[in-house]
Amino acid sequence: MTSRPVRITTLVVGVLALIIGGVWIGQGLGIIPGSVMSGDRTWFYVGTLLAAVGIVLLVLSLRRAQRRP
Repeated sequence: MTSRPVRITTLVVGVLALIIGGVWIGQGLGIIPGSVMSGDRTWFYVGTLLAAVGIVLLVLSLRRAQRRP
């Protein structure tokens, strides 16, 4: 699991999860209007969970990069 393609994939998926989670948080709080999701607290919670998963994936991918000689 320390191969370069796995690290890069984990990094990309982590960044995407963090970005999408951030957008969903904004929509759930009503900061980003113009969607069915706007103002619905459910999307705030789902976005928070997705952003947390993104952060975990980023940390894992960066840790793997540092361990490799």
